[in-house]
Amino acid sequence: MAKVAFIGLGVMGYPMAGHLKTRGGHDVTVYNRTAEKAEAWVKEYGGERASTPAAAADGCDFVFSCVGNDDDLRSVTLGPDGAFKGMKEGAIFIDNTTASAHVARELYDAAKADGFSFLDAPVSGGQAGAENGQLTVMVGGDADAFDKARPVIDCYAKMVGLMGETGAGQLTKMVNQICIAGLVQGLSEAIHFAGQADLDIEKVISVISKGAAQSWQMENRWKSMAEGTFDFGFAVDWMRKDLAICLEEARANGARLPVTAVVDQFYAEVQAMGGRRWDTSSLIARLEKADR
Repeated sequence: MAKVAFIGLGVMGYPMAGHLKTRGGHDVTVYNRTAEKAEAWVKEYGGERASTPAAAADGCDFVFSCVGNDDDLRSVTLGPDGAFKGMKEGAIFIDNTTASAHVARELYDAAKADGFSFLDAPVSGGQAGAENGQLTVMVGGDADAFDKARPVIDCYAKMVGLMGETGAGQLTKMVNQICIAGLVQGLSEAIHFAGQADLDIEKVISVISKGAAQSWQMENRWKSMAEGTFDFGFAVDWMRKDLAICLEEARANGARLPVTAVVDQFYAEVQAMGGRRWDTSSLIARLEKADR
């Protein structure tokens, strides 16, 4: 059992912190900007609630965070009451936020200067993956810190991999999001085409999902896409945040992402349709709307 803190109890962080307590048996302290959420977590799982990130991190062996973006991450780590002020020497900070590689490197340097470790460890698998403890975790950082942290990360993961030095976790998550953007657009066009051709979509999917077209998105999203149901899952707003990170990194490293850039604009159209909180599979909605 380790002394652990978790900062950020959103739709991902809340169950992830829960697994650290229930699966790992760790001594968990939580912090959330909205105190009521932290109080609800303590009522459900036990543990303790801290009033600041620094207080949550105080004396902990491992400190996790899962917040919104680079600015949120800087606030909960480097801010006046940030977690880095409470980190003990030799501790490890594991950030599960999807953020930029730049902020990962910035925080790694700050952590190293103060005698503790930092791992960038964004996750994939969505809310369902977090709730079921079946996330994929892509980690960047020092191998010795990774080896120490991995048994704790395993509490909420089905796959954990060290991708390289600091920032490599975030860069791998960008690759993941680039893949998803193209897949969802392709699946949207395919289902839309099948409908226009008066095909039985269920029959079509039952056949093509056993061949080269198969994907997680197809198996888990085709039915809700065909029905036009999107009030669940990974929100369009979050996807646009992630794609903005991908496109910014591409401008820096010279990668060409023409399809990703187009799909990002398609998501902007979905936002304009009122779909800011719709699941990312809602790309099909703009195609169906164009027909009406």
